[in-house]
Amino acid sequence: MEPGMQEIIDVTKEKFGLEDYYLRRHRIERSVDIVNKTNYILSMEWFPADVAVQEDEDTNPDGAAVIEMYVNSQKVKSAIFVGGKTYAKNGVTFTNINRKYVIEWIEKETKLLYGEQFQLHKEDEREYHFKECINGIAVSPSGYIELQVNQEGQLTFFSVNGQFPSKDLVNEETYSLSLDRVEHLAKQQIQFAEFPLFDKERLVSAYVIDEIYITNDGKETLPFVMVADGRPYVQIEQTIGWDEAITIPFKRKELQLLEEVTVEQAFLTEASPDSLPITKDEEEKCVTAVRNFLRQEYPDESGKWSLKTLHRENGYIQAILRRNKQTSRVFQRKLLLMIDGKSFLVSNFIDNKPLMTMFDLFQASDRVNINKEEASEKLKDFVELKSVYVYDFKQKHYILCGKLDCQYGVNASNGEVVSLDEL
Repeated sequence: MEPGMQEIIDVTKEKFGLEDYYLRRHRIERSVDIVNKTNYILSMEWFPADVAVQEDEDTNPDGAAVIEMYVNSQKVKSAIFVGGKTYAKNGVTFTNINRKYVIEWIEKETKLLYGEQFQLHKEDEREYHFKECINGIAVSPSGYIELQVNQEGQLTFFSVNGQFPSKDLVNEETYSLSLDRVEHLAKQQIQFAEFPLFDKERLVSAYVIDEIYITNDGKETLPFVMVADGRPYVQIEQTIGWDEAITIPFKRKELQLLEEVTVEQAFLTEASPDSLPITKDEEEKCVTAVRNFLRQEYPDESGKWSLKTLHRENGYIQAILRRNKQTSRVFQRKLLLMIDGKSFLVSNFIDNKPLMTMFDLFQASDRVNINKEEASEKLKDFVELKSVYVYDFKQKHYILCGKLDCQYGVNASNGEVVSLDEL
């Protein structure tokens, strides 16, 4: 074992009281965060010494500890005791199970400040959920912290995910937007959609507000979907057409999603290939790859698909496509293509058509009796505008915006205002 790795293992064993455990498996992983920084993580699976090992290598026994530690900072990314059971005698234990002590422990463990970088989202019995913030203002894409303890106050689950940015990544401003200034945008954002009620196997049509982010000066908007994805991407927005199909059938290739990462790469913090920008030349090659794939797999659908975005993930360049002509259903037809970054050929793909086909079996929605203007009038008192710091991929900073949203919709058949939770 490399000295640096052994040090992290020893720190983990002491921190979580794993004297009665042994390290069953470990591996180094890496990921790229929203600001394109490569993070190296030591993932460890600790088994209780007195628990019989199961034959299934992919299953961990109850009480096993699955722990992820950042290699360079030695901070905890996650610590999960399988089945909510722990054999750690001297592990993390809260003698007082209350919010105050939980927050103090998280602050000490993460070096984050409550109220400035994270805040309480919800609290259940022995469960605490926190969301990322910047000086008390929500962040998008949002990070989160979750902590759970058992009845004895022993830690059974802890997870930290998100950017929690330093101040040099934040364009701090005084929030100046008001709902009356952007009220016209709320009307523009009203959309008609059919929602599936899975328990009743039927569709219900409703008018809802498609949420957007509005910059603090009120001059620009940022689409919610792209922001929420939380991954650097290149926007393409190109309809793909062709004159001639390719008659050779497309053959899927097995994806290589688990890469071998060395200790040397981890301690040198070598940049992951996923952090590299997609060049103009690569964009053009990807468009060609997408077109050739469609010519093979969807030969009769020229001009029916648009290439929306490209982004790197798991060593591939992933392309997201959507149909140009969509139905009114809330779930829309989509393709995800995995393009080999060396050969620039599509290796594999995911089509959500089976999900769309399932909805064809649902009972149709009732007749629409409400129009868009009537729905807008019913929703105007429920529209919300909340301040939020949004990561802008162009500026590479967090900028202050207002999130225009509504937690309610209007049933298009009877005009009833309903919570989105019901849809």
